[in-house]
Amino acid sequence: MATNLAIEDGLIDEARRIGHHPTKKAAVTAALNEYIQRRKQAEILNLFGTISFDLNYDYKRARQLDRTEVEP
Repeated sequence: MATNLAIEDGLIDEARRIGHHPTKKAAVTAALNEYIQRRKQAEILNLFGTISFDLNYDYKRARQLDRTEVEP
């Protein structure tokens, strides 16, 4: 999809130089991917403290139960 953006030349040139991107498109794509990744990480951080869990859950025992059910 073709998009026209008015981005400061100095800003895009610095992003290309720092990120070692060969083109403006590569720099903008990398910046958008990083922006999206950081926003998703922030959403995950907001979940801390909101999910309840059982302190007595024994994951090792649960793994053993799974193995005994699968094996003939």
